[in-house]
Amino acid sequence: MWQAYLNGFKLYLQLEKSLSKNSISAYLHDVEKYIQFQEIESLQLAPTQVKLKNLRDFIAYLNQLGLEANSQARIISGLKAFFKYLLMEDEIKQSPAELLEAPRLSRKLPQVLEVYEIDKMVAQIDLNKPEGVRNKAIVETMFSCGLRVSEATDLRISNISFEEQYIKVTGKGNKERLVPISLSALNIIDLYLKEVRVHQIPKPGNNDILFLNRRAGKLSRQMIFYILKDLAHLAGIQKDISPHTLRHSFATSLVEAGADLRAVQQMLGHESITTTEIYTHLDREYLRDVVIQFHPRSKH
Repeated sequence: MWQAYLNGFKLYLQLEKSLSKNSISAYLHDVEKYIQFQEIESLQLAPTQVKLKNLRDFIAYLNQLGLEANSQARIISGLKAFFKYLLMEDEIKQSPAELLEAPRLSRKLPQVLEVYEIDKMVAQIDLNKPEGVRNKAIVETMFSCGLRVSEATDLRISNISFEEQYIKVTGKGNKERLVPISLSALNIIDLYLKEVRVHQIPKPGNNDILFLNRRAGKLSRQMIFYILKDLAHLAGIQKDISPHTLRHSFATSLVEAGADLRAVQQMLGHESITTTEIYTHLDREYLRDVVIQFHPRSKH
């Protein structure tokens, strides 16, 4: 029900606004992100039925994903242009986006790291030390998969599929999901297992836990917090860094590169998943394609 309106909007941008191909593509992507949100929320609204509340819920959702204020403001600008076009065409009597406010750039939003900043942090790691190999594996895995810190500390060796490039994650409410993992993350995990962890005798109950501390026990969430803080300090990064920063950076890097919001939501574990088997059959190839196409670590 949206495609005809999008086609008209595209022609309007081409013929009346004389915008460049890239600018037109950006405007269309902004509107398509809202369409994806409607599908996530099971909304069946035509463009002429959208209300201000629907758009505000969408912006709140982007904020939850950790999308930066500048990116939110750009998407709002695209939505305003689309509904202004519908107003000009007499398809609607009032634009629902007219009172939609762009986020204040000073608003407290989740910190996000740019890819070059993550690279700077990784560059501070001394791979000649056993804990250095482990720490690089932690950073690469959390950024590659958008893991919560508890999901990283609970990650099990048996839940890593090196051949299919997936990990099985146990999230909130003990819900399981499969998340694609980049080859660069798998390579450093493999190195950690073969060169470091193989020399440790895990404490009882930790045989299958991937990341161990020096005493061969399960790594604590606080320890990952300190590891990231220290790397950020060594890299000269002034942002307030936490394990959740890598999760927000994962989501933002995918969304800003053009990834489908539904795929990002599923990989973050925001949706209920009835069974892992159904999830695997329906979305495995789709999610892998999204990560390969849009995640910065998959472009190396």
